[in-house]
Amino acid sequence: MACFLAPAAEAVVATIATRVIKKKEDQAQAADSGEKLEQPERIPFSRKLKWLTNLLWGGTVLLAFEHVWHGEVVPWFPFLTAASDPGDAAEMLREISTVGVTMAVLVTVIWVVMLCVSKAIEKRPAAAQTETK
Repeated sequence: MACFLAPAAEAVVATIATRVIKKKEDQAQAADSGEKLEQPERIPFSRKLKWLTNLLWGGTVLLAFEHVWHGEVVPWFPFLTAASDPGDAAEMLREISTVGVTMAVLVTVIWVVMLCVSKAIEKRPAAAQTETK
């Protein structure tokens, strides 16, 4: 009914965090611009966090579209058809807290796996460079 609200809430928080972290990274980069040491290319954390936001927003849009398609979300108040009846509202809240939260957690776990893979890939060229010297 409204399971897409849980990933949407996480996406909002992740988007705000991404912008704050990106701003801090840009400030740190501007401060360090004079000192350029040779370091292997690393993906900034703000870009990695952007991967999470992309996954969450994409899933939210697809789920919202599916709910609109099935008539569970309508363009008039109260927007969620289940919110008009107290019995349906309780069922909707249960679905958000079980299905929605589970989907958001699963997407976050997939993102953590992506982080582990990217870290392994970032280390690989550095290890290859030290072996050739």
